[in-house]
Amino acid sequence: MVFDLDMIKAVYERFPSGVEAARQLLNRPLTLTEKILYTHLSQGNATEEYTRGKSYVDFAPDRIAMQDATAQMALLQFMQAGKKKTAVPSTVHCDHLIQAKVGASVDLQNAINTSSEVFNFLESVSNKYGIGFWKPGAGIIHQVVLENYAFPGGMMIGTDSHTVNAGGLGMVAVGVGGADAVDVMAGMPWELKFPKLIGVKLTGKLNGWTAPKDVILKVAGILTVKGGTGCIVEYFGEGAKSLSCTGKGTICNMGAEIGATTSTFGYDESMERYLRATGRAEVADLANGIKDHLTGDDEVYANPEKYFDQVIEIDLSTLSPHVNGPFTPDLATPVAEMKEKATANDWPTKIEWGLIGSCTNSSYEDISRACSIAEDALAKGLKPKAEFGINPGSEQVRYTIERDGFIDTFNKLGAKIFTNACGPCIGQWARTGAEKGEKNSIVHSFNRNFAKRADGNPNTHAFVTSPEMVAAIAISGDLGFNPITDTLVNDKGEEVKLAEPTGWELPPKGFAVEDAGYKAPAEDGSGVEVNVSPESKRLQLLSPFAPWDGKNIEGMKLLIKAFGKCTTDHISMAGPWLRFRGHLDNIANNTLTGAVNAFNQETDKVKNQLTGEYGGVPDVQRAYKAAGIPTIVVGDHNYGEGSSREHAAMQPRHLGVRIVLVKSFARIHETNLKKQGMLGLTFANEADYDKIQEDDTISTLDLDQFAPDKPITLLVKHADGSEDQIVCNHTYNANQIDWFKAGSALNLIKKLQA
Repeated sequence: MVFDLDMIKAVYERFPSGVEAARQLLNRPLTLTEKILYTHLSQGNATEEYTRGKSYVDFAPDRIAMQDATAQMALLQFMQAGKKKTAVPSTVHCDHLIQAKVGASVDLQNAINTSSEVFNFLESVSNKYGIGFWKPGAGIIHQVVLENYAFPGGMMIGTDSHTVNAGGLGMVAVGVGGADAVDVMAGMPWELKFPKLIGVKLTGKLNGWTAPKDVILKVAGILTVKGGTGCIVEYFGEGAKSLSCTGKGTICNMGAEIGATTSTFGYDESMERYLRATGRAEVADLANGIKDHLTGDDEVYANPEKYFDQVIEIDLSTLSPHVNGPFTPDLATPVAEMKEKATANDWPTKIEWGLIGSCTNSSYEDISRACSIAEDALAKGLKPKAEFGINPGSEQVRYTIERDGFIDTFNKLGAKIFTNACGPCIGQWARTGAEKGEKNSIVHSFNRNFAKRADGNPNTHAFVTSPEMVAAIAISGDLGFNPITDTLVNDKGEEVKLAEPTGWELPPKGFAVEDAGYKAPAEDGSGVEVNVSPESKRLQLLSPFAPWDGKNIEGMKLLIKAFGKCTTDHISMAGPWLRFRGHLDNIANNTLTGAVNAFNQETDKVKNQLTGEYGGVPDVQRAYKAAGIPTIVVGDHNYGEGSSREHAAMQPRHLGVRIVLVKSFARIHETNLKKQGMLGLTFANEADYDKIQEDDTISTLDLDQFAPDKPITLLVKHADGSEDQIVCNHTYNANQIDWFKAGSALNLIKKLQA
């Protein structure tokens, strides 16, 4: 089944003229990224050249994807927009609210039993507004999108930071907050700062133990978690063409971990093979008709330094397998160096768990290569020293790997086959013993490895690597194990060496599935009722945020000065809190509970200036709100790194925080703050972070003159009577200032609709 074929035809029909208009305007060869961006302008064909890293541009994405945790808030907002149907094709995927514990069938039923209210809400809203619904167990959103919806040259946005996975099929696919999705579903343009471009030239060909995952693990080590901020990464070269489509998806997926807006590859034969294998021959034929437009121009790739802002070159033939971590995905270590590095850093070398799957690495190819290691281990009399967990990426993948015997092989190794869902990757893992907080190590093929991310234990050292390397290290039980050179002792006392992984890019017998898990919406949803009980603990209809009164914000108390890394996991934890993603007031009780207070180096313990006592962050903030006192949050670099979850912006806004002042923002979080009517500022002088004291009272001096490119000055009054003035920068344009004035972007949409 080909979804939305007419839409894809329309995109391809206008693509050549859009590219030609951009080529004439820029008067030079074009990158693939530029072709896609300039052919998706909301105005139509380009009439002006945009400045990378500076110009705000309105785009018209082709489609939207939402996962069940973020879809709740996105759709609660959309219900206020006054529309009868979404303006572009949209889908909801139920993959986040399923906890991994016992195994697939039991865990799935438990999720349905405990979250039926939310699933029913999402299904009814989808039915009403013309949204495709993928039921629990259908698969992980990004794998399902790659299999069914992604197409070369397209543009999509999704309410999950790993929407970027669709770059594996040559899209510009960007993770956003729900408010951005609401704009597009309501027929409005989507605004994005025109990105800078990073070109990654891949030469050679992968071999042996090296996998596509190692490309992005290497890139993460080069660029760090913020090196891609404000950029699109475009991969090219003969090495890029040698990679499978799903391998490309893996690389693009984890591009979110370098802060990149997205990543993409030019259309090639591997993408064509994947389209045909997944039942989309018509899309492949259409893409072949304009294939020269679906990749960068030859001159660009021949002389990339002239067309990209930064160029990285990686020889796949000499690339080493990597293991990244712990606690951050950019701490890159070649596998041959891990033993020495782990010893030097006192990382636990005994591996407790090996986890394969997540949206990053759950394709047929990934699982087939990991399975080859499992088969080899069984044949050589090896028993795994660590526990195994497998999360297939979709029901189509699961059904196919079961047919082809892979699940049986993993079962013989003692693996737990979890539901086709995110599971441990997002903290939905009921890991036995995690509550003890013991120091331990795990390896996984996921994308993120922040402290407490997988199992809630801050002492779990999580390391990111390829599925085949996860299998090898888990079998050995040793973080320092290098399968390229090291041997293991089998059940006969013999030293044996694991064979290099083998696998299939696509299933030799083709994909198969009985029930993929899709439910189409009603043709006319006007009669569908969406009910939300006022007594519900899981869902809550939204009330509009108050508009700005046009005055300076005076007398703000410092809620918290966050020290070091403060991701969206720190601002709004996932795991058990996922059940409240549709209830803003309830989930607000986790606000900033994971952030480290700079004044005492503790979490969830801040000073209440009204009483002088210390309490949990949400409790102290609610006290300020009850007293009618505005507050400010101060943070460090790359504040809001990680997930696209807009709850990290909506919760502080709901509780009464007015300003977030940091050294630098992660892209999605800064946009989410703007969309929710918050004021996101950065220190003009980063050293001023040190001037903020625990008992400070802070006021804006010139917010009443709020304008693009005009700094805002804060007056900081200290408890000892001294004062400091701190100059702050912002990136608000005129349209975004209107969001702030209206109280939120949604308020402005409703005002314009009236």
